[in-house]
Amino acid sequence: MAKSAKKVAQQAEDRLEKVAENVRERFDQVTEGRFTDKIKDGRFADQVDHGIDRARADEQRKKQGGPTS
Repeated sequence: MAKSAKKVAQQAEDRLEKVAENVRERFDQVTEGRFTDKIKDGRFADQVDHGIDRARADEQRKKQGGPTS
């Protein structure tokens, strides 16, 4: 009885490993060539971080006594 339970557990573990491998492969296929390729191609290189500029402007207005929003 214990031997068959071990066999069933081993088979279940093997199936789960196969499913996990398939999921990893599918995830790689789905995400391949998307965000990282856009970054490498310089797609976002021309975009400026306006948050820093806005924070500086808000700080300047605060120093001058004006509203920050």
